[in-house]
Amino acid sequence: MQYFERAEGGENAILVHLTISKMSDPNDLEEFRLLVNSAGANELEIITGSRAMPHAKYFVGTGKADEIAQAVERHGADIVIFNHELSPSQERNLEKLFKCRVLGRTGLILDIFASRAKTHEGKLQVELAQLNHLATRLVRGWTHLERQKGGIGLRGPGETQLETDRRLLQIRVGQLKAKLDKVKQTRKQGRAKRQKSDVPTISLVGYTNAGKSTLFNRLADDNIYAADQLFATLDPTLRRVKWAGVGNVVLADTVGFVRHLPHELVESFHATLEETLEADLLLHVIDTASDTLHEQIDAVNDVLDEIKADAPILLVYNKIDKSGEDPTIVYKEQGVPHRVYVSAQKNLGMDKLTQAVSELLVGKLSTYHLTLPFNAGQLKSALHELDVIDDATFGDDGREMITITLAKDKLKELLGKFGLMAHDVLPQDEADTLLPELEEFEQRTLTVSDEQDLDEFCL
Repeated sequence: MQYFERAEGGENAILVHLTISKMSDPNDLEEFRLLVNSAGANELEIITGSRAMPHAKYFVGTGKADEIAQAVERHGADIVIFNHELSPSQERNLEKLFKCRVLGRTGLILDIFASRAKTHEGKLQVELAQLNHLATRLVRGWTHLERQKGGIGLRGPGETQLETDRRLLQIRVGQLKAKLDKVKQTRKQGRAKRQKSDVPTISLVGYTNAGKSTLFNRLADDNIYAADQLFATLDPTLRRVKWAGVGNVVLADTVGFVRHLPHELVESFHATLEETLEADLLLHVIDTASDTLHEQIDAVNDVLDEIKADAPILLVYNKIDKSGEDPTIVYKEQGVPHRVYVSAQKNLGMDKLTQAVSELLVGKLSTYHLTLPFNAGQLKSALHELDVIDDATFGDDGREMITITLAKDKLKELLGKFGLMAHDVLPQDEADTLLPELEEFEQRTLTVSDEQDLDEFCL
């Protein structure tokens, strides 16, 4: 029985991009070329075209399919890569025509992910996504095995080779999901410990190649892999960082997003994306110099909506060294930081980013001048830990006088924690800014006289 033998995959590629009416973005082609480059393929030729709607058999029309086949033969190409999602039958028909391997956009992204996954968790997630994608494509290249086994010594339970493959695939998918559930439980326990110790989590999200890993390295003083290519980062990275005005935080670098991100990838990487779901603050890193800035923002927001992320978001406009903006913070009407302009590569605006994050996590920062009593060693240590002391001198009476930049609520919390009164450490005018809330708290405390009042007070 004759059947089509699949050719071995290679790196010499013909690229195909079709403009479908009312469905295509003019910037998709450049991103497609970046994806192919990230996969390590050698671009031989780009064939473009347009149709009102995809062809049922070949996706492209028969004339365009013949043109691609001639290009494959002319260049001796190993693979044809489409910037589109092809159905299993379309892939099979095209492979028979081209006599080489055919890959759609999802398969291309999966190949990049497979080459970049380094950790055990990342490899599990990539394999799960690959198997989910493969499940509908098992028939391709196996047409000689689609009939039941028969003959002497070959009679069995009546299961075809394809049915066997599908059953084994489902078994493996179940195993991978069980392993990822364990990873999910481990991550959940880690997040519970951080929440119990009041350590906030800040997750970096954004379009692929927006500069998340470079920013992560700058903030965490680390050297994780960062490159000017799509999906340079695949495995999530967590680091404990001391953040001025906040204290210890957990900084998380996550996989980059892309337009038309395959749904099976979102499902498979849900364990990783949960770091985004459980974050106290999201830093949405944006490539300010990109020509498709707004489309990239929309693509990231679409994924965040799909995973139902509802944490506060600070827009971090990166690469201002290329776009010409100045480092600055832009506030909403109510004084809440909305976006900040930085360059992680050139170390521009990092102080602005630090300030904006501090204000979002603990409140607006103010300057205070404290005169520390001799028994305020614990308070001083806590302020050093927060890295908020701007200046320190000693007065004539031997007491230390320090200038700090801190949120009002955080200072009130520290004074209460160490049993100090505002007027004991602050000038009259600065102490008065803290007193109204403190007096209200003391008054409410004094009026609690019975169990019912106590319940209302706690509420």
